[in-house]
Amino acid sequence: MERGSIIVRTIWAACLLIAGLNHARLLVTYGLSWNYGGLNPISAAYQSSLTVVDPLVAALLFIRPKVGIVATVVLIVTNVAHNLAMTAHFAPAGEFLTRASHPITLSQMAFMLFVVTTARIAWRGAPHSRSMKPSSTM
Repeated sequence: MERGSIIVRTIWAACLLIAGLNHARLLVTYGLSWNYGGLNPISAAYQSSLTVVDPLVAALLFIRPKVGIVATVVLIVTNVAHNLAMTAHFAPAGEFLTRASHPITLSQMAFMLFVVTTARIAWRGAPHSRSMKPSSTM
Protein backbone atom coordinates (compact mmCIF):
# COMPACT_ATOMS: atom_id res chain seq x y z
CA MET A 1 0.00 0.00 0.00
CA GLU A 2 2.89 2.38 0.70
CA ARG A 3 4.15 1.94 -2.88
CA GLY A 4 0.76 2.98 -4.28
CA SER A 5 0.77 6.06 -2.08
CA ILE A 6 4.23 7.05 -3.25
CA ILE A 7 3.23 6.61 -6.90
CA VAL A 8 0.05 8.69 -6.46
CA ARG A 9 1.82 11.42 -4.49
CA THR A 10 4.60 11.54 -7.10
CA ILE A 11 2.07 12.06 -9.89
CA TRP A 12 0.32 14.74 -7.86
CA ALA A 13 3.62 16.47 -7.10
CA ALA A 14 4.66 16.42 -10.76
CA CYS A 15 1.37 18.04 -11.77
CA LEU A 16 1.66 20.66 -9.02
CA LEU A 17 5.24 21.48 -10.03
CA ILE A 18 4.20 21.90 -13.67
CA ALA A 19 1.34 24.16 -12.58
CA GLY A 20 3.71 26.20 -10.40
CA LEU A 21 6.10 26.59 -13.32
CA ASN A 22 3.22 27.74 -15.51
CA HIS A 23 2.28 30.39 -12.94
CA ALA A 24 5.93 31.45 -12.72
CA ARG A 25 6.04 31.73 -16.53
CA LEU A 26 3.01 34.02 -16.43
CA LEU A 27 4.60 36.24 -13.79
CA VAL A 28 7.87 36.45 -15.72
CA THR A 29 5.96 37.30 -18.90
CA TYR A 30 3.46 39.78 -17.46
CA GLY A 31 4.90 40.89 -14.09
CA LEU A 32 3.61 40.80 -10.55
CA SER A 33 0.94 43.42 -11.15
CA TRP A 34 -0.79 41.51 -13.97
CA ASN A 35 -4.49 41.06 -13.29
CA TYR A 36 -4.93 37.87 -15.37
CA GLY A 37 -7.02 39.61 -17.98
CA GLY A 38 -9.36 41.52 -15.67
CA LEU A 39 -9.55 39.66 -12.35
CA ASN A 40 -10.14 41.64 -9.21
CA PRO A 41 -7.03 42.15 -7.06
CA ILE A 42 -7.89 39.33 -4.62
CA SER A 43 -8.41 36.79 -7.41
CA ALA A 44 -5.25 37.94 -9.18
CA ALA A 45 -3.29 37.63 -5.90
CA TYR A 46 -4.69 34.11 -5.43
CA GLN A 47 -3.59 33.12 -8.93
CA SER A 48 -0.14 34.64 -8.45
CA SER A 49 0.26 32.93 -5.06
CA LEU A 50 0.00 29.56 -6.78
CA THR A 51 3.53 30.19 -8.08
CA VAL A 52 4.70 29.46 -4.53
CA VAL A 53 1.81 27.44 -3.12
CA ASP A 54 1.83 24.71 -5.80
CA PRO A 55 5.51 23.74 -5.26
CA LEU A 56 5.11 24.07 -1.48
CA VAL A 57 2.22 21.61 -1.48
CA ALA A 58 4.20 19.29 -3.77
CA ALA A 59 7.03 19.28 -1.23
CA LEU A 60 4.61 18.64 1.64
CA LEU A 61 3.47 15.46 -0.11
CA PHE A 62 6.84 13.97 0.86
CA ILE A 63 7.94 16.00 3.89
CA ARG A 64 4.59 15.77 5.73
CA PRO A 65 2.53 13.40 3.54
CA LYS A 66 -0.81 13.58 5.34
CA VAL A 67 -0.68 17.39 5.48
CA GLY A 68 0.33 17.41 1.81
CA ILE A 69 -2.54 15.13 0.83
CA VAL A 70 -5.13 17.34 2.54
CA ALA A 71 -3.46 20.46 1.11
CA THR A 72 -3.53 19.00 -2.41
CA VAL A 73 -7.24 18.19 -2.20
CA VAL A 74 -8.08 21.65 -0.81
CA LEU A 75 -5.82 23.39 -3.34
CA ILE A 76 -7.18 21.74 -6.48
CA VAL A 77 -10.83 21.90 -5.40
CA THR A 78 -10.58 25.61 -4.53
CA ASN A 79 -8.59 26.31 -7.70
CA VAL A 80 -11.18 24.66 -9.96
CA ALA A 81 -14.05 26.34 -8.07
CA HIS A 82 -12.34 29.73 -8.35
CA ASN A 83 -11.58 29.31 -12.05
CA LEU A 84 -15.11 28.16 -12.87
CA ALA A 85 -16.59 31.05 -10.86
CA MET A 86 -14.40 33.53 -12.73
CA THR A 87 -15.30 31.91 -16.04
CA ALA A 88 -19.00 32.19 -15.19
CA HIS A 89 -18.54 35.81 -14.14
CA PHE A 90 -16.74 36.91 -17.30
CA ALA A 91 -18.41 34.71 -19.92
CA PRO A 92 -21.02 36.42 -22.05
CA ALA A 93 -24.51 34.94 -21.88
CA GLY A 94 -24.58 31.46 -23.39
CA GLU A 95 -20.78 31.04 -23.57
CA PHE A 96 -19.98 29.51 -20.18
CA LEU A 97 -19.75 25.92 -21.43
CA THR A 98 -17.62 26.94 -24.41
CA ARG A 99 -15.19 28.84 -22.17
CA ALA A 100 -15.24 26.22 -19.42
CA SER A 101 -14.27 23.58 -21.97
CA HIS A 102 -10.93 25.26 -22.64
CA PRO A 103 -8.13 22.64 -22.51
CA ILE A 104 -6.48 24.25 -19.48
CA THR A 105 -9.75 24.28 -17.53
CA LEU A 106 -10.49 20.70 -18.57
CA SER A 107 -7.01 19.59 -17.49
CA GLN A 108 -7.53 21.20 -14.07
CA MET A 109 -10.87 19.42 -13.70
CA ALA A 110 -9.29 16.12 -14.77
CA PHE A 111 -6.52 16.58 -12.21
CA MET A 112 -9.11 17.38 -9.55
CA LEU A 113 -11.03 14.19 -10.36
CA PHE A 114 -7.79 12.20 -10.29
CA VAL A 115 -6.85 13.67 -6.90
CA VAL A 116 -10.28 13.02 -5.42
CA THR A 117 -10.43 9.44 -6.72
CA THR A 118 -6.89 8.55 -5.62
CA ALA A 119 -6.84 10.38 -2.27
CA ARG A 120 -7.68 7.20 -0.34
CA ILE A 121 -4.72 5.37 -1.90
CA ALA A 122 -2.43 8.27 -1.07
CA TRP A 123 -3.73 8.50 2.50
CA ARG A 124 -3.71 4.82 3.43
CA GLY A 125 -0.12 4.29 2.36
CA ALA A 126 1.26 7.56 3.70
CA PRO A 127 3.54 7.31 6.72
CA HIS A 128 2.14 8.49 10.03
CA SER A 129 3.27 11.80 11.47
CA ARG A 130 6.77 11.87 12.77
CA SER A 131 6.79 10.81 16.37
CA MET A 132 9.11 12.36 18.86
CA LYS A 133 11.32 9.59 20.20
CA PRO A 134 13.10 10.08 23.51
CA SER A 135 16.84 10.46 23.22
CA SER A 136 18.78 7.35 24.22
CA THR A 137 21.77 9.42 25.35
CA MET A 138 20.17 10.59 28.58
